[in-house]
Amino acid sequence: MINIPNLLTFFRLLLIPVFILLFYLQFEGAYMWAAIIFTLAAITDWLDGFLARALKQNTPFGAFLDPVADKVMVAAALIIIVEDYSSALVTIPALIMIGREIIISALREWMAEIGQRSQVAVSWIGKWKTTIQMVALIGLIWQHNIYMIWSSYAFLYIATGLTLYSAYDYLKAAWGNLTGSA
Repeated sequence: MINIPNLLTFFRLLLIPVFILLFYLQFEGAYMWAAIIFTLAAITDWLDGFLARALKQNTPFGAFLDPVADKVMVAAALIIIVEDYSSALVTIPALIMIGREIIISALREWMAEIGQRSQVAVSWIGKWKTTIQMVALIGLIWQHNIYMIWSSYAFLYIATGLTLYSAYDYLKAAWGNLTGSA
């Protein structure tokens, strides 16, 4: 079903190659423009969910596509900063974040299969993790100055801590089902 929230999700998907292309173009301000496009995509992430709830336009298609768009957007940003920074300071958190997304996505799918999806619904920790992660990625993409870069590293590590904590929280909630002791 085509509605405003789903159109915003499609728009976010279309912005991904734009921000990647801008990041790799060699012109004055390319990193800034890439960060602006990534920020716009991050805002649509929040806005599509808000509008879906406010306008009561939740659809199964939107429920499927929104998290896919989010994960592709974040994975793309993590991959380009890993390549650009060529440092374990970025690579290790990126690997943890991408790994967590794969594990939790599989866990949610499996829990839905057994009728227990609500036990691993998005939590406030996940929302904070995403917000801090987006701030870190915007700064690491823009690279305006050393202060932005170092504060973005700090946000990246805070997001990594929240990533690990939220993974633990989701796994703890599903542990009984995973081990057969529920």
